[in-house]
Amino acid sequence: MRLAACIVVVAALALGEASAAAAPSAVPGTALSITPQPGGWRGMSGGEVVRYWTTGSDGAPRPASGAVFVPPGPAPAGGWPILVFEHGTRGLGPGCGGQAAPERAPFGKALEGEDRILRHFVSKGFAVVAPDYLGLGVFDTGPHPYLELTTEVSATLDLLRVARAAHPRLSRTWMVLGGSQGGQAALGIAHRQRNLMPELNFRGAVAIDPESDVEHLLPAAGPWGPDLPGEIGDALTAAVASILAGLRAARPDARVDDYLTPRGRRLLDGIGRLCLDAIVTRVHGIGIGDVLSKSLGDTHFRAALADYMGVPTGGFDAPILLLINATDLAVPSPLHAALAAQLAANHVRYRMVVGTGAHVQLNAAMWSALDCFLDEVRASVPS
Repeated sequence: MRLAACIVVVAALALGEASAAAAPSAVPGTALSITPQPGGWRGMSGGEVVRYWTTGSDGAPRPASGAVFVPPGPAPAGGWPILVFEHGTRGLGPGCGGQAAPERAPFGKALEGEDRILRHFVSKGFAVVAPDYLGLGVFDTGPHPYLELTTEVSATLDLLRVARAAHPRLSRTWMVLGGSQGGQAALGIAHRQRNLMPELNFRGAVAIDPESDVEHLLPAAGPWGPDLPGEIGDALTAAVASILAGLRAARPDARVDDYLTPRGRRLLDGIGRLCLDAIVTRVHGIGIGDVLSKSLGDTHFRAALADYMGVPTGGFDAPILLLINATDLAVPSPLHAALAAQLAANHVRYRMVVGTGAHVQLNAAMWSALDCFLDEVRASVPS
């Protein structure tokens, strides 16, 4: 039954990390509050802002936030199937995720496009569950552990638990979809869900231009760069600095500071609570060689990085749809090709549709494949 009022489990919603860790009811997968939103919020009815408990990089409880959308009207037999939506790269600080507090997030035009996609999913009869990820929502829990697969998965599955507990009309049948960082998260969730949520009926993942294999490239960086000119160079430095800032916050054992110049340490100190647009501005004119004091290629760093952000390429128990742009500049096509080759080598059930658009842009063939995937998931809901 849909909640008609805000359910508040704790009084203070602006929790800091210290007070959140001390709360006696901090059980991951339980709600702090569920706040129904007025009709028209993000262009839909049935939206809710959810504040809930999840798990931090250190295994301790942390507060997080996200959004849930339930289609109007009576649920079909078997309940509304669930589409978990994983957003793309937005930065490192509170408010950047754009799900619970879209007015605080960067890239307003991109968010408008995202909302149109979410409305499409709801119109197809899916309830949508959309996490902000750890550190990117309404709580300031320190720098977002950017591309850390473990906390992407836990923040998502804990929100899914809260949504299903609050809405008995939601089905056991679900899928996950994401682009860019969200595509990486979607693949990680598809791989780990069978051990973490075996009670549900997982039907597959859609990954749009997913981040992959960066953990194999980043160790080639060092004081020599690579340094690129102009906007491409700023974007590269922003991405590398964000990964290092997330790794530094999540994995003290990686000893990230040992690899940084004084300027690099100051940079990472200064971007931990910024969204991506501000990070790109902050790194303007700073090259990778200005940030790193030595190679990232030693065995210790490579192992920590792979454990932190490595994308699984085998061991899936449901199909994967890859929607890939060969002209993607954010995640270059050789990385997409490497991911597809690894999935094929591991006999993963996947289909790939290739376009020639910009990063995470969907063409007509991609939309057709996506709608077919949605139809198959919806048809699999037990009646």
